[in-house]
Amino acid sequence: MNGAEGSVIVVIRPNCGCCSGWVRHLKDANFAVKVEETTSLHGVRSRLGVPSDLAACHTAEVGGYVLEGHVPAAAVRQLLEKRPMPSGWRSPVGSPGMEGGVPDKYEVVLFGASGRQMVMRFIGGDIAG
Repeated sequence: MNGAEGSVIVVIRPNCGCCSGWVRHLKDANFAVKVEETTSLHGVRSRLGVPSDLAACHTAEVGGYVLEGHVPAAAVRQLLEKRPMPSGWRSPVGSPGMEGGVPDKYEVVLFGASGRQMVMRFIGGDIAG
């Protein structure tokens, strides 16, 4: 896995509906997306340094960064523009691809060797104050 700038490689479990929704969200935001299926994401996450407590339903890579879970396209764009040092972002339930019901407020977390930091807040797919 090695997503080039603006091109997102997403590794998912076969037939994951929420992952397909997130892929659609990225495509709608004009990202080029390649999907790879696997029955075990553990090896991918281990190789990319994803902390086990941040593991989500899929793992992606773009521009040398790791994305874990449903990171909104706006956050991916910010990641690629600002190029912070840590290696990845993670976004929990309530994000694009996980729609339905009342959207939850959630944080996009930057993680890497230097630790973790909240970088953006969202409600559904929208940036929250």
